[in-house]
Amino acid sequence: MISDLEQGEGSKKARNVLGGPLQPCSFDPATGFFRDGHCHTCAQDHGSHTVCAVMTSEFLAFSKSRGNDLTTPMPQYDFPGLQPGDHWCLCAGRWLEAHAAGHAPRVSLEATNEAALTIIPLEVLQQHAL
Repeated sequence: MISDLEQGEGSKKARNVLGGPLQPCSFDPATGFFRDGHCHTCAQDHGSHTVCAVMTSEFLAFSKSRGNDLTTPMPQYDFPGLQPGDHWCLCAGRWLEAHAAGHAPRVSLEATNEAALTIIPLEVLQQHAL
């Protein structure tokens, strides 16, 4: 596990895509690069797990077809496996790929880290807001 000092922004400073404080995405299942319930990121988070999205069957099948099975539990990575309705911090690039293919899940803008904006335009995220 990466220490709090390595988290970069930290939970008190992290902002969402709307400019406000970053809200929790999910504690059950515990999501985020740090599994702290928030879509925090840092230099070690090469996937930019910054988009808080609500899983759908369609998106989970799309992700699996791209080689990233999000439904199978992987306890060694503290990953419970996801079901439709779960909130999860997705990699911004994967979410954008799903958007381009017409399979993007809804997002919580208040819980999506502003770092996602380096990959996804705000207008695109707003189109999929909860």
